[in-house]
Amino acid sequence: MLLTIILLAGITFFTRYLFLHPSLPVKLGAKMEHFLSFSAPAVLTAIWVPIIFVRDGQLDISPQNPYLISASLAVLLALKFKNVYLTLGASLTVFVLLKIYL
Repeated sequence: MLLTIILLAGITFFTRYLFLHPSLPVKLGAKMEHFLSFSAPAVLTAIWVPIIFVRDGQLDISPQNPYLISASLAVLLALKFKNVYLTLGASLTVFVLLKIYL
């Protein structure tokens, strides 16, 4: 297991190093850079959607889902105030309170 983690970390590092190190002759074209700009949102969406919407292998969009309520609050606060600390603090507080009382 540890060997697998080390190998994957090495692969990840070296593939990033090829594109980030200024002395290496690898350059991406404008189309490829535009294409790659979608990778971070896609990966983040693939992470957060199952966390918020899936419980025990089933879709959970009920009003008793603390993940959904807190995430909805976070989106609204982020749109309204554009303050990371307020958004994080308020949504985390609501999430903890819902987990305790639901």
